Amino acid sequence: MLNKIKLENILFLDIETVPEAAVFSELSKEKQELYAQKTAYQRKDEQSAEEFYERAGIWAEFGKIICISVGYFVTVDGKRNFRVTSFSGEEIHLLEDFKKLLENHFHKSNQLLCAHNGKEFDFPYIARRMIINQISLPEKLNLFGKKPWEVAHLDTLELWKFGDYKHYTSLKLLTNILGIPSPKQDIDGSDVARVYYKEKNLQKIVKYCERDTIAVAQLVLRFTNLEPLKDDEIITV
Repeated sequence: MLNKIKLENILFLDIETVPEAAVFSELSKEKQELYAQKTAYQRKDEQSAEEFYERAGIWAEFGKIICISVGYFVTVDGKRNFRVTSFSGEEIHLLEDFKKLLENHFHKSNQLLCAHNGKEFDFPYIARRMIINQISLPEKLNLFGKKPWEVAHLDTLELWKFGDYKHYTSLKLLTNILGIPSPKQDIDGSDVARVYYKEKNLQKIVKYCERDTIAVAQLVLRFTNLEPLKDDEIITV
């Protein structure tokens, strides 16, 4: 089935998220209580909600998106290229820009969104943050009333599961075992909040997000026994 999908019809993506505030004390008292309730089942008995706040970015209710990187295949003069671009900075603006991309260039029924663990994280996170920011959902993210086969989402984690729904494999592990260059070089997901709030180095996060997007595309090529992307085929725009 995957072999029947044209690569040019897939928009590969990855997002980076951080807690909505730099420190727990910046939240309202009510939000602090809500976060404590939300995370109670995950925290160790002696661990406070404040100590656990560095992980707040994984929940759309307590985090925000600081970067969405996308990539897509194009053929120019018979040569395959993979173009990568990023939306970063103020969340409401990057979400609006991402929505415009979907509505102007990836709105057709045969076009798909693809991410690693996208169905559990990236796609619902983007949709939730759009609703929070009062942005109407683009068709590709609006799942209300859709049947499973009408949802235009691909997930490389789901493809790797082969029906084993108890199984989780990180992007870092999957790229390693399949001989794909690791996107986790100078930082990984656990470093993003620190790099954003303490180092104030958004560009470093953008580059990391773009490497993840490229890695997702490499996985799809690997799953379909196609030649991996070479460095001169990857163009940042």
